[in-house]
Amino acid sequence: MALANVYVQIYGQLAQVFQKLREGQAPSQFTLQHLKDLGFASSNYRAIIPLLKALGFLDADGKPTTVYHDYRNEAQSRRVMAEALHRAYGDIFVLKAKPVEKDRALIQGKFKSTHNVTENVAKLMASTFFALFSLADIDAESSTIVQKEPTKPISQKTTEDDLTDQDTRKIQKTHPSLHYDIQIHLPATKDIEVFNAIFKSLKEHLLE
Repeated sequence: MALANVYVQIYGQLAQVFQKLREGQAPSQFTLQHLKDLGFASSNYRAIIPLLKALGFLDADGKPTTVYHDYRNEAQSRRVMAEALHRAYGDIFVLKAKPVEKDRALIQGKFKSTHNVTENVAKLMASTFFALFSLADIDAESSTIVQKEPTKPISQKTTEDDLTDQDTRKIQKTHPSLHYDIQIHLPATKDIEVFNAIFKSLKEHLLE
């Protein structure tokens, strides 16, 4: 599992920081200068960069990842944060699937024992986690994209086979029908009454 070994002292301002990330464009590289440009000039905000790396928002070189870009979508930001927390703080969710305030002491103790840190640092780690947790929707389900199987191109031969050998037989089996071809050989005559008699007979015996 995992338990991020990072924390910030300005955990109370994390909501503002991540709001700025959603509002602005992703930089080519996330630097201290970029933090200052966002309005976070204090040295206390420097720990934001290691935190973003731990969450998977930045790669080792400080370049925004797909997680960062996905988080900028307001409609899915809380889900993306929840997934990031599960990756970075998996050990906590083993203890509590849905941590609440009364679990703070348990979680703080987990940080202290796992990372062998002081009580004060463990408290900051726990506070950082809970501040991030408030920005996540743990119950949100990951979007599932149903991949449709590509349609196989049908060649002319395949089409003919399908229609003639398969579909036609199925249709004939389900809906049988009879088909007749009638040929009429008219006599070589100019007498109109002969033709009238022939067509009258056809009408009486075939069409009706």
